[in-house]
Amino acid sequence: MSGRGLLMWDEAVTKYDFGPSHPMDPVRLALTMGLVRAFGLDRELEVRAARPAGESTLRLVHREDYVAAVREVSAEPAAADGSYGLGTVDDPAFPGIHEASALIAGQSVAGAEAIWRGDAEHAVNFAGGLHHAMPGGASGFCVYNDPALAIARLLELGAERVAYVDVDVHHGDGVQAAFWDDPRVLTVSLHEHPRTLFPQTGWPEETGGPAAEGSAVNVALPAGTGDEGWVRAFHAVVPELLADFRPQVLVTQHGADTHFEDPLAHLAVSLDAQRTVQEACHRLAHEYAGGRWLALGGGGYAVVDVVPRSWTHLVAIAAHRPVDPETAVPASWRDEVYARTRQLAPARMTDGRPVDWRDWEAGYDPADRIDQAVLATRRAVFPLRGLLA
Repeated sequence: MSGRGLLMWDEAVTKYDFGPSHPMDPVRLALTMGLVRAFGLDRELEVRAARPAGESTLRLVHREDYVAAVREVSAEPAAADGSYGLGTVDDPAFPGIHEASALIAGQSVAGAEAIWRGDAEHAVNFAGGLHHAMPGGASGFCVYNDPALAIARLLELGAERVAYVDVDVHHGDGVQAAFWDDPRVLTVSLHEHPRTLFPQTGWPEETGGPAAEGSAVNVALPAGTGDEGWVRAFHAVVPELLADFRPQVLVTQHGADTHFEDPLAHLAVSLDAQRTVQEACHRLAHEYAGGRWLALGGGGYAVVDVVPRSWTHLVAIAAHRPVDPETAVPASWRDEVYARTRQLAPARMTDGRPVDWRDWEAGYDPADRIDQAVLATRRAVFPLRGLLA
């Protein structure tokens, strides 16, 4: 296996653009790639552009009638009437929506293929992570579900165990739905509680279908959860499950919308905690998946202050060239930010919040809301997997 990592990138992914008033501004992708280049990380990994996902690939997850509907509104956006989730406030139709969506999916699928072939250990597609799209419809800013497509392609290639870990603030509902009854895929989602956030799913009791009980894992955290609780919850659930499941490939989704500055959610996580969990995912991939790691982006709507820095840390970790959090942001990138957005860029690669957490093995407090959330998950899932709750 080659130790060299891949960065899946094509400038055309920025055409995934729902319009100027939509929170998913593609400038977040352009600025991330700009910061990656400013740090020279594009020289530490192989930057590769893949072809858009074709019809047969898309149909590994999505229904034929849905793909046909996306193609139709791609050519004629005015035809979108809300059916299949297209033409809604969350997922407005735009010219080329099929092509842009298929291109993003193609990057994730190609990254998965390269990892499985042994061409690379790690692959990153920060334009991906569109985890809400369902087999028969768009949802939550997501048209084609690239994480699910990448996993489905790995299964098609012969993988017998693939683990998916999603740390976006929103529940990874589309990926869970795609593999609800498939014991070959373990889906773990760490998200804000469905009582307070879209998509109102991801309860601890959602544990998988009759043929795959214990294959879906959901940690629903209370609004306001900060660094210590978020990282503690991750370590209280994810490593033990991966040690038991022993995946052949680890796929992770790193939505940056857990951040305290994100305008669409209610967690209070810092950039420094996001980086800590990225490093943990990298380490777990080496420990339990032979180093085979596909890392994806996801949500994130603080498009200048948060997303580019968070995903640049992700790329650097995958390149085995981590960026020290105290590092100053390059002046050239700050100039790019101002030229593109007329906003001032952050000065350093940190929020200045050192991350510390208490290990679950040290004990828990049954009166603590975060510990209650972790306990609910462990009690719902762990016995189904033969583990102690």
